[in-house]
Amino acid sequence: MCIKPGVIGALLLTGLLSVGLCAPAGAQVASPGGVSAAPAPPGAAVPWNSLSQEQQRLLSRLSGQWDQLPAQRQQALANGSQRWLGMSQDQRTQARQRFGQWQQLPTQRREQLRQRWEEFRSQPPARQQAARENFRKFQQLPQQRRQQLRQRWQSATPAQRQNMVERARQNRAERGPKRH
Repeated sequence: MCIKPGVIGALLLTGLLSVGLCAPAGAQVASPGGVSAAPAPPGAAVPWNSLSQEQQRLLSRLSGQWDQLPAQRQQALANGSQRWLGMSQDQRTQARQRFGQWQQLPTQRREQLRQRWEEFRSQPPARQQAARENFRKFQQLPQQRRQQLRQRWQSATPAQRQNMVERARQNRAERGPKRH
């Protein structure tokens, strides 16, 4: 079986980078026609004829091999294609650029990032949300301050890093829950 890795990778990465971080697991995604498709039960195969015409067109390279793909891969491709079809042109352009950047990374770095993504996904939703919020705050810092923090983190030993994380958690706990 010969499946072009670029097609599968592009769709999976598009999902991860453009929508995956923001959508809760198991969420329904609106299709371009405005109709929501219920996600297939975990582990269930996705029949080719259950895909929309637009999804089939997008995944046409895989049509002859679809039934040989593992159910999990079918689900990922179906979900990714649905998200892709729901994106604006700007979002698609950004996703293509990010995928190009991804492809330029050394194999070892991509594997590290995949591992970190899986670790993130295994965290409870509250921890995931806290990480997203911390990232958002970090992105809002001035460039010079972000660089200082990166350098401080990179030059720290593992024990020092753990200490930084613990102090940050303690500071958050002392501040108490956020009020909106």
